[in-house]
Amino acid sequence: MSRVPLPLAVDDITAFARSLRARLTEAQAAPSHLQMLNWLAKAAGYKNFQHFRAVARPDLAARAVPAETAVTSAPPSTPEPVNETRLKRLVRLYDAEGRLTLWPSKRGMQLACLWTMWAAIPSREVFDEPGVTRILAGAHLFGDPVLLRRELCDLGLLWRTPDCRTYRRVERKPPAEALELLRRVASVRAGEKGGAAVFPAGRA
Repeated sequence: MSRVPLPLAVDDITAFARSLRARLTEAQAAPSHLQMLNWLAKAAGYKNFQHFRAVARPDLAARAVPAETAVTSAPPSTPEPVNETRLKRLVRLYDAEGRLTLWPSKRGMQLACLWTMWAAIPSREVFDEPGVTRILAGAHLFGDPVLLRRELCDLGLLWRTPDCRTYRRVERKPPAEALELLRRVASVRAGEKGGAAVFPAGRA
């Protein structure tokens, strides 16, 4: 790893902290040094550490990147394992229309369910607070859209201005378990509606 100093500046430390916290929360194990560098770079708005390095020090971009920092040269990662038993429990939390019926007590299950709330929010659109609240209210049945909105913001899945007047979904790829949960909940809804498309806003 290069010892050349690479200063990192961020426009919004709150958004930076939320993004980094979300990745740490989703991680099933302590990140490697390279993973941490990539997470820090992504939280600051870069594609990965290599992208940040190239922008921070253009004079180094032409140099060969050491193997340990070259993300693209790493072997393909093993697909994340999905706990089938927990997945079935998660699916049972949704009704035939794909609405979350109750807020699970376990944090891991809460995080998975939040991805279905994220998917209910149309992508690349801007909303005011009442607009986001209406969407979330229609996606669950336990009557606490404010909790869901706050959780999405804290995890960096929903961006908002400091005055809380403007909201926008943050585009990210859900983890393996959340993707499978989205597929299965969508399948239930499709069966209920004769094969109609469901969760149209949840495409990563």
